[in-house]
Amino acid sequence: MTDIEGTKKLSSQDGRGCTSGLNEKWRIVLNVTILSGAFMVQFTAYEGTANLQSSINAGLGQISLAAIYGSVILSSVFVPVVAIKYLGCKWTMALSLITYMPYIAAQFHPTAYTLIPAAVAVGLGGAPLWCAKCTYLTVVAEAYSNLTGIPVDVIVVRFFGIFFMFFQCAQIWGNLISSLVLSRGTSSGNSSTVGAVGGICGINFCPEHATKETLPAPSIEKINMIAFIYLGCMICSVLIVALFVDSTAKYDKDRRGSGTGLTGFRLLSVVLKLLSQRNQILILPITIWLGMTHVLLAADFTSAYVTCAWGVSKVGYVMICYGVFNAFSAITMGWLTKITGKLVVVGGATVIHLGLFAFLLNWIPRGRENELYILLLVTGLWGVADGGWYVQINDTLTMENPMNLKTLSIGSKMELQNLLLSLFSMTRAVVWITLT
Repeated sequence: MTDIEGTKKLSSQDGRGCTSGLNEKWRIVLNVTILSGAFMVQFTAYEGTANLQSSINAGLGQISLAAIYGSVILSSVFVPVVAIKYLGCKWTMALSLITYMPYIAAQFHPTAYTLIPAAVAVGLGGAPLWCAKCTYLTVVAEAYSNLTGIPVDVIVVRFFGIFFMFFQCAQIWGNLISSLVLSRGTSSGNSSTVGAVGGICGINFCPEHATKETLPAPSIEKINMIAFIYLGCMICSVLIVALFVDSTAKYDKDRRGSGTGLTGFRLLSVVLKLLSQRNQILILPITIWLGMTHVLLAADFTSAYVTCAWGVSKVGYVMICYGVFNAFSAITMGWLTKITGKLVVVGGATVIHLGLFAFLLNWIPRGRENELYILLLVTGLWGVADGGWYVQINDTLTMENPMNLKTLSIGSKMELQNLLLSLFSMTRAVVWITLT
């Protein structure tokens, strides 16, 4: 009788354990989904604003973007590890999201005294935000792996795929909002430029000449309306993380990393040591490549190929196509990698990028409506290539780190953001030298 009762008790405990494990798995997936949704809402506002900077704020907009990437370098060395150590991933992300709000508020009165400090705030919050995100996803991926027995690297790829599917949807909603607002009360096409565009767009585009003579600026009322909507999005994203995302405390209490407790220049020395490893050196050119393509898309492509020929109201619609294909690519590349391997995926993405750049070097848009389909094709293919790269790079950087995820995230961000700063600064320097 005692054996029977003991067996029943053990079976009952096993049943509760299975139920608890199943519930915990769904809770982890729910947390990943909620966090991804919060980032989508946040970057609906930020990406929508950033895509318009070179079109609505001209040179000042590009300088503000450079300030963002430059301040990330300083933040990467001193802030993320300290913030994650004392605040945890959840509250580091929540507070970092708030640092993006002044940049949106600065759009109400875009001057050097408002945009530049606000851009610096974005950079200072950006490094801890992305490091905390990477750490959070990896910690819960390890917990999910322990519950299911699935290898952790497989789970990491899946979770990053889910995240980037949501994240890249921000391009869709952010650009849809800006396009709908900017298109209100305007006729089809850019009436001031379609007839006189000639050969000034595309590879022949000169920012100063085009802005002063051919590109009408959107009204202050429309810009303010966009800023109000975007500011509301950011408030919602902070509330989502603060109220609905679980802390990682119960998952990472037993985790230890060699980088824990490193700050300032000691952390920088660890980063430099990490970058001396062969795998990281080989990844560095890829981060440079991604930085170059991001600069080209966000600053030059939108102004030289879209705004110049069709007006700023078309920027959002074209970038929506990028967002749709980018999101689709992000969620499918993990599955495709299992079939073909990483080499085929990144090789295909490289071929697509090179083909697009070769085409853009030889195609000059004339402002005709039928040419919009060409832009949609270009941005769609661009989105597919970027989606493949982002998932693979995040997975590789995470799984190739022999030291500590937080340290690696900082190192990779420093490489990428440093290059972005250099490229944006170089763009402004070339324009200045040309004009003088």
